[in-house]
Amino acid sequence: MQAGAGFAPRVLASDNAAAVHATQPELASGSAMVVDMQTHKVMYARNPDEVVPIASITKLMTAMVTLDAHLPLDEMLAVDIRQTPEMKGVYSRVRLNSEISRKDMLLLALMSSENRAAASLAHHYPGGYNAFIKAMNAKARALGMTNTHYVEPTGLSIHNVSTARDLTKLLIATKQYPLIGQLSTTTERMASFKDPNYTLPFRNTNHLVYNRNGTFS
Repeated sequence: MQAGAGFAPRVLASDNAAAVHATQPELASGSAMVVDMQTHKVMYARNPDEVVPIASITKLMTAMVTLDAHLPLDEMLAVDIRQTPEMKGVYSRVRLNSEISRKDMLLLALMSSENRAAASLAHHYPGGYNAFIKAMNAKARALGMTNTHYVEPTGLSIHNVSTARDLTKLLIATKQYPLIGQLSTTTERMASFKDPNYTLPFRNTNHLVYNRNGTFS
């Protein structure tokens, strides 16, 4: 799995250590880490403790906190961004107040980095939006992500920060959430909304999911 967007740190998890050693990764990011997911051995690192904005990698934690709450995945949720000021002026095809299941909101957030879906998951958390943000930071501390801080669930804020080393811990933790792996590697899906009824096609924004050679997973 590749986690990264824009100038966020790159965290590459590989099940093929030999392939990584054979070819050094070419990365534009100033901070990076490559980890063997079987042994957790660090095979490559560049400025792994540099604290930088993490953009849409934020959504991995958003999904994890949502699943930790053990809420019904088939529950229909209204698209709600009222407490996410970072969403102001950000375009989305998803209509406000329309409804889709919690599982499909997770899918759109993880597969297509859909910001309204990620924000809505936080708005429908027990205790509300602010409780969700607190849970994100509590989860980071529990995972030993000592240089990580979240202020919102989408990754639009530059104040969502972390390091490549911390994000490696997050990525390893996602192995305990099979649904995250399943949804984040889905290549495409037609999403159905209600109130009003409409459908939208979505594709995965991570080009590595279309790579069939198995080097990274």
